[in-house]
Amino acid sequence: MSQELLMYLSVAILLLPLIGFVKVIFFGKRLPRQGDWLETLAISVALLLSLLVLYQKLTLYHAETLSLNFTWIDFHDVPGIGPLKIILGFSIDNLAAIMLVVVTLISTLVHFFSIGYMQGDVRYSRYFAFLGIFSFSMLMIVLANNLFLLYVGWELVGLSSYLLIGHWYEKKSASDAGMKAFITNRIGDVGFFVGIMILFGTFHTFGLTEIFEQVKAGNLPFGSEWWLTAAGVLIFCGAIGKSAQFPLHVWLPDAMEGPTPVSALIHAATMVAAGVYLVARTFPLMTADALMVITYIGATTAFISATIAVAQNDIKKVLAYSTISQLGYMVMGLGVGAYSAGFFHLVTHAMFKAGLFLGSGSVIHAMHHALHHQHDHHTDPQDIRNMGGLKAKMPVTFWTFLIFTLAISGVPLTSGFLSKDSILAGTLAFGNLTGHILIPIVGFFVAGLTAFYMFRIVILTFLGEHKSPERFSLIHESPKVMTVPLMILAALSFFFFYSMNPLDGAEGWISQATQRPETVVPASVAAASTEVFEEAHHHAHYTAMFLSLAVAGLGILIAFATYHWKKISADKVAENFSGLHKFLLNKWYFDELYGVIAIGASLRLTEILKWFDNTIIDGIVNGSGWITKVTSAISGWFDNWVIDGAVNAVAYISGFFGIALKKTQTGKVQTYVALAVFGVMVFYFAMRLL
Repeated sequence: MSQELLMYLSVAILLLPLIGFVKVIFFGKRLPRQGDWLETLAISVALLLSLLVLYQKLTLYHAETLSLNFTWIDFHDVPGIGPLKIILGFSIDNLAAIMLVVVTLISTLVHFFSIGYMQGDVRYSRYFAFLGIFSFSMLMIVLANNLFLLYVGWELVGLSSYLLIGHWYEKKSASDAGMKAFITNRIGDVGFFVGIMILFGTFHTFGLTEIFEQVKAGNLPFGSEWWLTAAGVLIFCGAIGKSAQFPLHVWLPDAMEGPTPVSALIHAATMVAAGVYLVARTFPLMTADALMVITYIGATTAFISATIAVAQNDIKKVLAYSTISQLGYMVMGLGVGAYSAGFFHLVTHAMFKAGLFLGSGSVIHAMHHALHHQHDHHTDPQDIRNMGGLKAKMPVTFWTFLIFTLAISGVPLTSGFLSKDSILAGTLAFGNLTGHILIPIVGFFVAGLTAFYMFRIVILTFLGEHKSPERFSLIHESPKVMTVPLMILAALSFFFFYSMNPLDGAEGWISQATQRPETVVPASVAAASTEVFEEAHHHAHYTAMFLSLAVAGLGILIAFATYHWKKISADKVAENFSGLHKFLLNKWYFDELYGVIAIGASLRLTEILKWFDNTIIDGIVNGSGWITKVTSAISGWFDNWVIDGAVNAVAYISGFFGIALKKTQTGKVQTYVALAVFGVMVFYFAMRLL
């Protein structure tokens, strides 16, 4: 297959879900089954084409980057800049080819799962249309070879997320969650936009390849490496928002108010992974200082979210914080320099985390059905404390959920074992080379917590006795349109799809296909060169593997001892550490803190601005109006009484004399002679008196 045809197929993959969106959003209610088949067919064809593109790329053009460019705007000769032409386009490298398959595969399975889960929904066609526009937006991020189109896709993903989270907008919690996600992402996107503008202002191009080449040649923003670091950190701000990294992680748990398949698609496998993909895509720009910031943000996020997940009882909230924690792992992996490992975990996590969310959706669907038949509107169908014993009623959901849990816990023979251990080996190498020992400590501690809280879900949901025998009799397995996607994702959670060696993910095809790109700053892994780091990473592999197995095994053991064998009383532990338990249950009080600092400060600022507007601005305007009114009143009085008075007085006097003299105008000569004589006499005597 030629390179041109491969690029045209990639563009077709991009446009297929967009075409489905246009058809369903405008004509969905007139189509059979409200058009769900059309959007599902479009994304399914996109998946088949993505598999073809990936195969062709890795077999025929493994080391090449294929591009399709076009001139968007030609400004010709710009004063002070010279010729300026904005060239946009799409490209396919190994990173993009793999992501095409990840996005279209998860999206296709979610579409099929949604047919069963969303059956009877009041906005069924609209839901599938929004899935289409999301898939299009995410694919644009994957294919864009320039910051402009990448940012367009970035904002469209934010819009799609807002629409899908708030799908049930009649619920205030859902509409609030959509708004919270939208606003929080905008904060990170402001930093992303500023970073783009720094690079465009320096290089006069949005093309990533062109920017990399100029920086490599020593042409830095404002001639300073500090500004390059600033640009890298600002671009990473976009990832902090989209990938829910600290301190902008607060939106993702609330986003669980949307339909569960949306949680699987957007908030587990693809949208939140966009931030990690952005860091991987712009990795050559990242200086040592920028990577250090990325490392500590990822580690902090992984730690905070894992501790919160331990105390949550809503099955989707636990998975949401688990997602944030795993994203922190990926970001941390990229930050320490374990580039392939970080991206590898993005791919494997997409499979088992989408499966976990769809599995939770299967459970919630069954619980909701049973509660509906019981006319019970008070029991929360998502609270794991209301579950138990579902293994007997939902065997497919149980076994697939168990496989996903083993994968995220890093148990051997699963995909999560390969990718997570590779990241942990990277943190060990990073700690040994740089002295930042806290990073691997956090990594292994979080690995243990992950195994603990994930098996807590499995035990409380599927094992033991159900809390209500009557409700238990009404629970049944989900339909095949929902369970088949679970089985596919469960199969994709085993090691052999990624590596023939079940103990070493570094030998897998993903790691080989996504070799770390050359960075623009030589010491890009803090104090270590790329070669030194790779060597240290390789030697740390078995140490990381044994340590991770130990902490994961300990986490699983404590979970069974606490929730299955009852050797440890969870209630007593919570009571003895009530302050800590309350702290974790309330999510470190981040929402309350932001309510005071961000929301409270914003409201206080609006009050100050309102006072300033009412008192100062309106005072000036109203004062000017009062002065104008008084001045006009004085001017009116002066005009009426002085000017008009003088004019009227002259007219009155003239009229008076006119009336007086009118009597003398008789038309008789004798009268005029008499008056003349009288006047002469008056004049004579007046002169005599003077």
